[in-house]
Amino acid sequence: MVTTLKTTPPAAPAKAAAAAPAKLAAPAKVAAPAKKVAPKPALKKVVKKAAPRTKAPVKKAAIAAVKAVPAKTATAKPVKEKKPKLVRDSFTIPKAEYSVLAELKQRGGKLGSPVKKSELLRAGIKALAAMADSAFVAALKAVPAVKTGRPAKD
Repeated sequence: MVTTLKTTPPAAPAKAAAAAPAKLAAPAKVAAPAKKVAPKPALKKVVKKAAPRTKAPVKKAAIAAVKAVPAKTATAKPVKEKKPKLVRDSFTIPKAEYSVLAELKQRGGKLGSPVKKSELLRAGIKALAAMADSAFVAALKAVPAVKTGRPAKD
């Protein structure tokens, strides 16, 4: 380890000393020893060699054998149906018609087919869609119009 010390320059000639008599010569500053820095190790590049291609003919033979297998032994996966996107909505319904939903739920349970309110509404929509135009208009006229929005608190 080599350390270097800073030294002051040699004294200036007498003329310079006479021009600035108020300045005193500063004591020599000693530089702090330099920190020893370890050199960073050089990064080695790792080069992977390609594996020998001795297995390629075996793979081709295996693929050919799989293709030769009759279709009876291969089991086909059933096609998964995509679930329909659901929509959440709210509506106002008269209390008398809402109680009919509860009665229909009980009726479905007694018949061995428990049902939810949403399923009842969806079944009703399908029944309306299957009706002829004249029956559909008659069913719509049988339902009184209701004021939309939230009902007043009782």
